Amino acid sequence: MFVLELTYTAPVERVDALMEEHITWLDAQYAAGVFLASGRKNPRDGGVILAAGDDRAQIEKIAAADPFAAQGVCAYRITEFIATKTAPGLEPYRQ
Repeated sequence: MFVLELTYTAPVERVDALMEEHITWLDAQYAAGVFLASGRKNPRDGGVILAAGDDRAQIEKIAAADPFAAQGVCAYRITEFIATKTAPGLEPYRQ
């Protein structure tokens, strides 16, 4: 599993201008079964995505395709972790 932490590198107005494209990108990753949860950080200086996958390079490729990243309004920090304990609904992702 992976935690993708987004940090905005541009004014929030530029982020908001790309929000619809970002949401479309998110929806595609949810439909593909890659993303499990996502949302804004509080305070609003970025966001967090919880992703499932075995291949870090593939997760990095997905993150690079985010309109926020492609348009230079955020930076990604990707952390891989081994889910050894989960809530019952996330049991398929436990290792």
